[in-house]
Amino acid sequence: MENLFDEMSNEKPALHTCLSPALLNLYDVSNSVVVIIDVFRATSTIASALHNGARSVVPVDSVPKAIEISKSIDGIAAGERDGMIADGLQHGNSPLEYSPDFIGNRILVLTTTNGTRLLQMALDRNADTIISGSFPNLSKVCDFLKASGKSVILGCAGWKDRFNLEDTLFAGAVIDRIGEHFTIHCDSSNMALDLFRAHGSDLIGYAPQLTHYHRLVNRFGLIKDIEFCLTIDVAPVLPLYRDGKLIAG
Repeated sequence: MENLFDEMSNEKPALHTCLSPALLNLYDVSNSVVVIIDVFRATSTIASALHNGARSVVPVDSVPKAIEISKSIDGIAAGERDGMIADGLQHGNSPLEYSPDFIGNRILVLTTTNGTRLLQMALDRNADTIISGSFPNLSKVCDFLKASGKSVILGCAGWKDRFNLEDTLFAGAVIDRIGEHFTIHCDSSNMALDLFRAHGSDLIGYAPQLTHYHRLVNRFGLIKDIEFCLTIDVAPVLPLYRDGKLIAG
């Protein structure tokens, strides 16, 4: 009996990869750390803003709510729909827009097509702990997950509920670094790991294979945004959700 207890106490927490918000209902988020992943560009922008001195980032799911909240707290209302600055807003979802002299000590109220929506879904399902992850803050995310001792759900925001490669690549990067600390019986996690190991050595070179790359670069010329979003640890901060906002954890 004692040996059985010792064996159980050494059991590793579980790790799963949710490839789309449409699949989130299949996972138990109430006892897990949920990592919101929207590489192009919400979670990269959140990391950039917090790293550059933002007091917090308030994620919301609609433009009117972003405007209303920003007025009440003297914040910056920002966001996008379909890759463009959303109607009614002056600031968008570019991580390069939030330099220290602009965002320092201010509050960013952000709404996006995919990432902030997924975060709201996780909240609605009573997620235990929520952080946001992207290549610019990869190491901070991995350190936190490894230290938490909790099960993990890597939540890919995708594109309008559809699978995308860049968020799955990031999930694979996390698993590549810390997978040995978790129990993984999850084919989507195995696929993400294989994908990252095949292409992780040259993310920017692989980027033209991504449909979202063409959406952002061919239509809007946002190649600098893409390069930032695929650069590891350029914004080393841990965005941690607390009391309605993401703060530097």
